[in-house]
Amino acid sequence: MTTNASEQLQDSPHDVNSMPPLGRAIPLGIQHVLAMFVGNVTVPIIIAGAADLPADQTAFMVQAAMFVAGVATLLQSLGFGPIGARLPIVMGTSFGFVPVLIPIAIGLGVPAALGAALCGGVAMALVGLFLPRFRFLFPPVVTGTFVIMLGILLMPVGLAYAGGGFGAADFGAAHHTGLAALVLFVTIGLHQFARGIWCEVAPLVGLIIGYVVATAFGLVDFSKVGSADWFTLPTPLAIGLEFHLAAIIPVVLLSLVTVAESIGDIVGTTAGGLNREPTKKELSGGVMADGIASVFAAVFNAFPQISFSQNVGMVALTGVVSRYVVAIGGGFLVIAGLLPKLGNIISSIPNAVLGGAVLLMFGMIASAGIKMLSAVSFDKRNMVIIGASLTIAVGLPAQQGLYAELSANLQAMLESGLIPGAITAILLNLILPHGERPLAENL
Repeated sequence: MTTNASEQLQDSPHDVNSMPPLGRAIPLGIQHVLAMFVGNVTVPIIIAGAADLPADQTAFMVQAAMFVAGVATLLQSLGFGPIGARLPIVMGTSFGFVPVLIPIAIGLGVPAALGAALCGGVAMALVGLFLPRFRFLFPPVVTGTFVIMLGILLMPVGLAYAGGGFGAADFGAAHHTGLAALVLFVTIGLHQFARGIWCEVAPLVGLIIGYVVATAFGLVDFSKVGSADWFTLPTPLAIGLEFHLAAIIPVVLLSLVTVAESIGDIVGTTAGGLNREPTKKELSGGVMADGIASVFAAVFNAFPQISFSQNVGMVALTGVVSRYVVAIGGGFLVIAGLLPKLGNIISSIPNAVLGGAVLLMFGMIASAGIKMLSAVSFDKRNMVIIGASLTIAVGLPAQQGLYAELSANLQAMLESGLIPGAITAILLNLILPHGERPLAENL
């Protein structure tokens, strides 16, 4: 390789260990933040609302969620010793814990929910530490199926955003669907027909154009920007921690199962952006980072952290795999957590605008899973693993009446779809015998 070629590779956003020029890296990092921002701050808003917290405490928890997600992203992308995957993975507050944490926050209080989340983080970190010994539980047929589940289960979320957001009074109105369609068409057009950085920042350009149009039509609410403070510092243990066994047990169990989601995101990132399987070190470090970040989050008044699947889709969509680009996004999140006005500007992006961007990203996640399965032998055994797991993952959330009489904790796990689907894939992979001929040979 010539010197010029080596320099170009070092500066390329398509190399995981490269550092592109800041003029290119900053917008690429910011678009990662925009893709996950609303999802990250929605979790504390939902839980605080369920626990009937005052508005000032809710705003405090939103700021904490931004700050913690930034620190967690820096830990995951840059690494510290054995901790961190050192891959382009964006961290944020996990939606998967919401159904379990809400009843805890209502019945025992938010400090009890944070204490349980801390214990769950410790459990995840320990699993990550010993993960290489359990890697046999997650062969390509399991992880590929899980990545497809992630994409499929996120697609309705993307459409909900495109319609105006969950619970919107004017859900599905023409101005919502029109904005989402505009962002989607701009993103696809630039991604397919533009070259260079314009192809890479297609989702960001789509978001900016959608935001400008929404502002022109008076669809952006700037009221919170004016009333927000300019600068605040994070305060550890401001809400406090309480430890109740009834809260700890379901959260720890959910944390252990959530490891499969983390592995799926790591595999999806390397498959979609690097066209390879992750190493044992990347998997172990990534899961440990999830756990350590979740412990840190509980101390700093935020909820469990995990890799954000929409950003896995961003990597697959743009092909930008530089972990330093994602680290810049993590730094931006930290700043947003310290500057409430900046955070409120970003949170003013209409749901429909975000929906138009994430629709394509969620589809790309499923595509990455299909790409992973292309290297798997489609024999009778693997077909059953894939088919049964997808049936459980997609079917259970759509038919909640089937388990309405179970305990609240079991309902929360089944409603996610991801947890029962992952367990099904893992168990079938362990139980079903190997050595079957490919399905095509039996026809």
